[in-house]
Amino acid sequence: MKMKHISKYSFSLLWILCSVSVHAQEKDSIVVPPKIERYGIRVGADLSKIARSIYDSDYQGLELVADYRLTKKYFLAGELGNENKTTDDDQVNFTTKGTYFKVGFDYNAHENWLDLENIISIGLRYGVSAFSQQLNSYEIYNPNPYFGEVPDTQAGQKYDGLSAQWIEVVAGVKTRVFNNFFVGFSLRANRLVSNQKPGGFDNLYIPGFNRTYDGDFGVGFNYTLTYFIPIYKKKIVSEKL
Repeated sequence: MKMKHISKYSFSLLWILCSVSVHAQEKDSIVVPPKIERYGIRVGADLSKIARSIYDSDYQGLELVADYRLTKKYFLAGELGNENKTTDDDQVNFTTKGTYFKVGFDYNAHENWLDLENIISIGLRYGVSAFSQQLNSYEIYNPNPYFGEVPDTQAGQKYDGLSAQWIEVVAGVKTRVFNNFFVGFSLRANRLVSNQKPGGFDNLYIPGFNRTYDGDFGVGFNYTLTYFIPIYKKKIVSEKL
């Protein structure tokens, strides 16, 4: 009778061990489906410049943007544009015309899950601009306004062949809204590296750099709509559960 109980106990223990072993094997065989990451080029335009060209009669501008995914985190990025802007300050009115391009990289600090492709980035650009300045009119500073304002002096003098170069720090986001379309927003802080100034006049506005502050610094932003063109895909090796 005792042997019968021992045999029954041994059989039960063996069955439990076999069940655990089978369950462990099944668990080891479960693999998370591989994650697919797409690599390609994203192209588009700055909507803020297009909108400003419509509502601001003193401004015409267009900026094309693009980036190419080099690695999981790094993107080669750049912008190409032109601007035609008339600035009317308190004592001077001038028109700036020119083109520019910027090239650099973005680093994506965002960890996407599933098939999301959103970007929270910090980046760097090197910008180059070629432009002209036309001094339309200016007002001579009057230290004694009691005797009346000095009338504006019509100038019309044009300065061609000007150029500037700068370094730009960029922080921005891009979000996929549907299919391969992305909307993005970025803030920029600029510092001039070189600035060719016309004689007797300063470059108060530089295409691509925007308004200069304290001579060397500038700020800007853009609001973009881009379309992603996939070129190839990479599979991320999955771990077993």
